[in-house]
Amino acid sequence: MSATSTTGGTRRTRSTGTAGPLRPRLLGRSVVNLVVGISVLYTLLPVLWLVLAATKNRDALFSSDLLSLSDFSFVRNLKDLFAMDGGLYSRWYGNSLLYAVLGAAIGALVSIACGYAFDKYRFPHKEKLFGLVLAAVMVPQTVLALPLYLMASGAGVVNTFWAVFIPVLFNPFGVYLGRIFSQGYVPDEVLEAARVDGAGELTAYARIALRMLGPGLVTVFLFQLTAIWNNFFLPMVMLSDQDLYPVSLGLYTWNSSATVSPEYYPVVIMGSLLAVLPLILAFALLQRFWRSGLTAGAVK
Repeated sequence: MSATSTTGGTRRTRSTGTAGPLRPRLLGRSVVNLVVGISVLYTLLPVLWLVLAATKNRDALFSSDLLSLSDFSFVRNLKDLFAMDGGLYSRWYGNSLLYAVLGAAIGALVSIACGYAFDKYRFPHKEKLFGLVLAAVMVPQTVLALPLYLMASGAGVVNTFWAVFIPVLFNPFGVYLGRIFSQGYVPDEVLEAARVDGAGELTAYARIALRMLGPGLVTVFLFQLTAIWNNFFLPMVMLSDQDLYPVSLGLYTWNSSATVSPEYYPVVIMGSLLAVLPLILAFALLQRFWRSGLTAGAVK
């Protein structure tokens, strides 16, 4: 863009273009793309190494032949994985699915219901109790492992399925999200109309509010699923029976044994690759609900 002016019969052109502002903008965009690219590489390179290492035998793992097409042992490693220690990995995988899927489903329902109650009902010391919920969000789960173990020991459920399953059902962060989603998704006017029509509180919640809270329920479910699937310290404290181990703890025990028995290395890597598949599948199938929940649930 340019402007012209005439002074004393002489025509002069003055440039008022936007080349100056465009140059910093392009530079800033390049820097952002560079940072994003480095972040993507930092995230994907370990996954790429895991995929390549799962196709190699034990000797190739300790050499520099990961990128070569020789020594392809994916099928053999897969067979060895499910045959190792009498097929114990299959038991661990089933335990993790039971802990994570069932625990996340029940935990999400509990968290959404509690968040709904904090949002829609009035009761004594409501905000103080919610403050305790927020305080519990900041407590690391590893700090709670020993008190939970003492409580489980007093109840006589140590080294049982319930010692790991019951504690994961209650998530303070899920309650917080449940209240936020309830504020954003469930208008008070809709509940008032349901009450006028004669619906009880449980009916209004189950048939009206819970359907509106669907995206929030999926979001909390995904957070719970990821946390329970990756849970390691609590099962290590609670369990001594290998038949009750989740995948994370089972692979840890095999990896510890690999220092003495190197044949465990290929099966540990293959088991780690299979262990990430349920989380990838869950996010791929439910991501549209998760993304809409994160955006719409935060806006009233």
